[in-house]
Formats: sequence, structure tokens, C-alpha cells
Amino acid sequence: MLVDHHCHLDFPEFAPELDAVVARARAAGVLTLVTISTRIRKFDEVKAVAERFDDVYCSVGTHPHNAHEELDIPLERIVEIAQHPKVVAIGEAGLDYHYENSTPSAQAEGFRRHIAAARETGLPLEIHTRDADEDTIAILEEEHSKGAFPAVLHCFTGGRKLAMRALELGLYVSFSGVITFKNSEGLREIARDVPLDRVLVETDAPFLAPLPFRGKRNEPSYVVRTAATLAATKGISPDEIAAATTENFFRLYSKAKPPKSVSSTAGGSAAA
Repeated sequence: MLVDHHCHLDFPEFAPELDAVVARARAAGVLTLVTISTRIRKFDEVKAVAERFDDVYCSVGTHPHNAHEELDIPLERIVEIAQHPKVVAIGEAGLDYHYENSTPSAQAEGFRRHIAAARETGLPLEIHTRDADEDTIAILEEEHSKGAFPAVLHCFTGGRKLAMRALELGLYVSFSGVITFKNSEGLREIARDVPLDRVLVETDAPFLAPLPFRGKRNEPSYVVRTAATLAATKGISPDEIAAATTENFFRLYSKAKPPKSVSSTAGGSAAA
């Protein structure tokens, strides 16, 4: 089996056929999904999707694009919401200087608050970082000195320095369909060096569909393609990468439960 630990099933792109999207994921062997929060004030919409399907979980958090809109939401509220049985992660939160929809200071404040929530709840933080490697490293190092916290660099597209420093701090690194793109050789070189026990795969659907679907709407079933490219990059079989990333997921997202039909160590097939 495979896990898509980062998708956005509450987005309007999926509304007309959400049941079919989840069914296609299951048919492809993607048996556990995490739909990710981008606004705490819209958490009920994310929660509704997670509650609709047995093996769909969710997170709670504020995307850096929206950081300035939710700085008034206290840490205690994030921690409170995270007690819901379907919430298995915090975020996504972090730094995005590509668009700067929020100011860097607002993003940093939100990032630190979400780190505190991950530390307090023990749930992994889904970190969004783009064009902000140095500031991300600085915040991770400073916050780690206050106490360790579980986290993953989601949809990793940064530089080698960020990836390696995150690994040194105990974080995981996740790869999306970007790793399949022809111009992503540098990213594949980094992926090759991420230890097998610290790597995850995701879609970030509806964005960033892998080849041969690039430019189309992404969906969780397509994580099979990302996993196949990651396996080839590492010189191992698709079944091996499926087994490793699934085991890594349930180790990091310890609140999530393996599907009833498989054990947490089952590899399954990663073939489409």
C-alpha cells in the first residue's frame, strides 16, 4: 500500500466527484489519505471530509499565505482542535517568500506557533517552505533548541542544505510529483541521499500532478507515479519504496491507524 499524507480534498476541484477520487486512490493501493488544513477558520470543511471516509485523516493549521489572517487564533485553540480523533497532524505552516501573500514576519509568527502546537500535541507539523531556505533553517534550529518536535518538509523543492539540516534535526522529507519532472534532476539527487527511513511521498493534490499528468488536476491515486520515480531514483523496487514510506508514515503520524485490510508493515504493490 501507499499513503498520500498531503492532499486537499476539501478544495472545490474535488467537490463534484469526491467519492470517485477516493475510490480511485483505493483502487491504486493508496489506502490512507491526509487532507490538509490551510485555514483554521475553515477547519470544519476539512474535518467533514475526514469524517466521511474511514481511512481519510486531516490536519489543523494555517498556510503561510494566510498567516496574517489568523494570528489572533491562540496556540491553545490549535491544541484544542487537534484533540479531534481524525486530526493526525498540525499545519500546513511555514514560510513562502515566492508570493509573499503574508509578510515574512506574520509567516514566522504563525510558523513558530504551529511548531509549539506540534511540540505540545506530539503531532507532526506539515512544513510548507518555498524560496525561504535560510530563514526556515534558522527557525527550525532556534525552535529545536527549545525542545524537539515532529515534522516533515512537505513537497520538498528546496536546496540540499535545507534537506540535510532538517534531517539532522530529526525531520522527515517528502516528495511530490515535482520529482517526476524532467527538469528536476537536482531534486532527484537530493532525494537519492535522503535515508530510506526518513522519506515520504505525497501529491499536494489538486496541485503538481506528476508525469504523465503534468498540467492536469492532481489526485491521490497519482502518488503511485511519484513513488515509482522515487524508487527508480534510489535504485530499489516500487514495492520497497511503498513499504518504507508506509512504515515511515505510521511511525511519524502515530495517531493514524493502518487500514483494517492491511498491517502497518504491509508493503503492497505500488503499480498503477
